[in-house]
Amino acid sequence: MTSFAIIGHLARTDGGFSLNDLPGSGGRMDVLCRCVNAALFLSHDLRRDADCYLVLCGEPAGPKTVKFSGTLVRSLSPDERSAAALIKKVIDTPCGSEFREASQGVFIRKGGLERLMSEHVFAVLDEKGTDVRNAVSLPDAFLLSDHMNFTEREETMIRNCPRYSVGPKCLHADHTITLVHNEMDRRTIGWR
Repeated sequence: MTSFAIIGHLARTDGGFSLNDLPGSGGRMDVLCRCVNAALFLSHDLRRDADCYLVLCGEPAGPKTVKFSGTLVRSLSPDERSAAALIKKVIDTPCGSEFREASQGVFIRKGGLERLMSEHVFAVLDEKGTDVRNAVSLPDAFLLSDHMNFTEREETMIRNCPRYSVGPKCLHADHTITLVHNEMDRRTIGWR
């Protein structure tokens, strides 16, 4: 199972955003939706061996964590609006400190990065990290930031995490996820 966690620094933590304005009213929810799609979709199929965590840190009730399970998710289409509609529904579901299934294969709980890091050993995807093509082995959990850099507090939490890069340039988070999947697919399948 491969897991991707994306921190949404400004992402709304209630359904009070418009599906017609994901970047503005959603706090760059568009970035997170693209990451969900990159983490879970293949052409005409889903990656059943992948999970995607969204750490929502915005107003008014953050942080919350939304988990998309590739094994269990239903009613998700490969477009931003579909993912956003599911997130909008899920984040208004009453939740506590444990994951609660709010839609088939989509879970929510209170808490953010600190809690998630106590459950997973993450590698950080960072353009200054070790090139994934040169890595002897790759981990099964990756952490990314949205359109913003990690905060000082986040950097402190992840200071001991290994860092990997998918290339010499800074890419969008969803593109980075796609390239990590590609590298892992090549290794798993033994493709040259």
